[in-house]
Amino acid sequence: MDVPRELARLIEHERDDLLARWRVQVQKLPAARGLDIPTLNDHVPKLLLELASAFRSGSDETIAQVVAEGTPPAHGLQRVKDAYDIEEVVAEYNILRGSIHDLADRNGLSLQGKPFHILNRVLDGAIGSAVASFATQKALEVQHRREEYLTFVAHDLRTPLSAISLSARVLELLLARDQSGSPDTSQMFKTLNRNVQHLQDLIGKVLKENENLESEVGIKLERRRFDLWPLVEALIHDLHPVAGTDSTRLINAIPHDFVVYADASLLRRVFQNLIANAISYTPRGEVVIGASVTGEDDTVECFVRDNGAGIPEDRRCTVFDKHETDPDKHGGLGLGLAIVKTFVEAHDGVVTVESELGVGSTFRFILPGQQS
Repeated sequence: MDVPRELARLIEHERDDLLARWRVQVQKLPAARGLDIPTLNDHVPKLLLELASAFRSGSDETIAQVVAEGTPPAHGLQRVKDAYDIEEVVAEYNILRGSIHDLADRNGLSLQGKPFHILNRVLDGAIGSAVASFATQKALEVQHRREEYLTFVAHDLRTPLSAISLSARVLELLLARDQSGSPDTSQMFKTLNRNVQHLQDLIGKVLKENENLESEVGIKLERRRFDLWPLVEALIHDLHPVAGTDSTRLINAIPHDFVVYADASLLRRVFQNLIANAISYTPRGEVVIGASVTGEDDTVECFVRDNGAGIPEDRRCTVFDKHETDPDKHGGLGLGLAIVKTFVEAHDGVVTVESELGVGSTFRFILPGQQS
């Protein structure tokens, strides 16, 4: 009997049963447990046909062609989307190898010699090809996340740098008016301003180089319980120069004993972006920051409300989109509210906006409570 050709016939004839047996074992892998049948199968049915073709031809040249031009590279890319790890990708192919051995045993065929050689050449080559495409895609995603994270950090540094620059300028003018500054003090202010400008230029360069990145940054949260009032109070103090000293009032309406469960660093950046955004639309008004518990599960609702210019109705549904900027304002990059949305959703929360032209805007975001 021509064993390779008989194996080819069996694989084609019993493909559905072979796949079903393979899936039972694959679904024991952690990443595969929640996948439906089409997603689990992915390119494997086509790989079986390619394997059958290799058994039928028996040519080493054809086997190499199957490995190079077949389905494994696409399968590797798909398994990145399915959240597999690289060991699970390899395991899938080895489970398939075992399933072919079982098929041969059930039909009294011996997988020795040439059939054994063909099976291993195809599947080992498939593993190598799938793993290569998987690893390449994962590396690209890691690079993308790092660049995206750098972009978000660079954007959020602009606001405190502006506050430093404005504070230094005000202090320099006060000393000059009182004639209490020395030549050394003047030189220190020049050095400070020069270095702030240098940092602003570097941040601008980072933002420019990464302006086309999508907002899909992988975020690792470090949640803990902490008092929210001091965080917002410190932020208000830091943003006071940006608010134009006394032209825009920043009001902390959060209860002094209010506690949230969140990543403090990310939440600070959420409030920073919302308050800075409110200040830019409220040159001579007030910005109120508040929070309350909204349900029995300790869900928290935070808000930043201003009585500024408001947002036109046709822009309200896109304000959280990346690179969505106000055409009437210059210098904005359309990142601030996109960062807010990204960080709130990383907490499994939701952010919304209510606004009326000439009356003001209220941005609200919901943070789930600590799971018991």
